[in-house]
Amino acid sequence: MKRNILLHPDPRLKKTAAPVDDLSDALRALGDDMLETMYDAPGIGLAAPQIGLLQRVIVLDCNKEENDSPRPVVMYNPEVLASSEDLNTYEEGCLSIPEQFAEVTRPAEVEVRWMDRDGTEHKEGFDGLWATCVQHEIDHLDGKLFIDYLKPLKRQMITRKMVKLKRELARG
Repeated sequence: MKRNILLHPDPRLKKTAAPVDDLSDALRALGDDMLETMYDAPGIGLAAPQIGLLQRVIVLDCNKEENDSPRPVVMYNPEVLASSEDLNTYEEGCLSIPEQFAEVTRPAEVEVRWMDRDGTEHKEGFDGLWATCVQHEIDHLDGKLFIDYLKPLKRQMITRKMVKLKRELARG
C-alpha cells in the first residue's frame, strides 16, 4: 500500500525513531509499503519517519541504471559501524524536500549492520551512491535532514520554498 510522504517542515521529521523490538508481520508489511512508496515517488531511499512512523526502518534501491536489476533492501535497526576517512560529495535530494538539491559531503564508504525481514542480522560495506543513500536514510532515523549539513542561509532558503509549496498544496 502506497503511503503519504511528509513534507518538510514537519516536526515528525526532526524526531528520533525508536528501535524495532520484534519483527512482526505488520513490520514486514511496512517494509513492503515503504518500497512501493519509494518506487512510486520515484526515489532511491525512504525512512519510516518520512511516512510519519517513528520506527527505525529504511528501504533503499540505488540500482538506477537501465540494465541493473532492482535490488530492494529493507533494513530494520540499521546502524553505521564504521566510516572511511575518505569523503564523497553528492548532490542529494529528498522525497520530503521535493525538487530541492544540494551538495553534501559524507564518508565515501560505510559498514552497516541491520536486520532483514526474517530477523537475520547482516553486515555489509557500501560505497558510492549506496553509501551516501544509506547514511542519508539513517540520518532520517535520527531526526536529521540533508539540509542540516548546509550553511544556514541555504537551509533557510530551501525551508522557505518548502513552506510556500505546502501552502500551495493545501489550497489544492
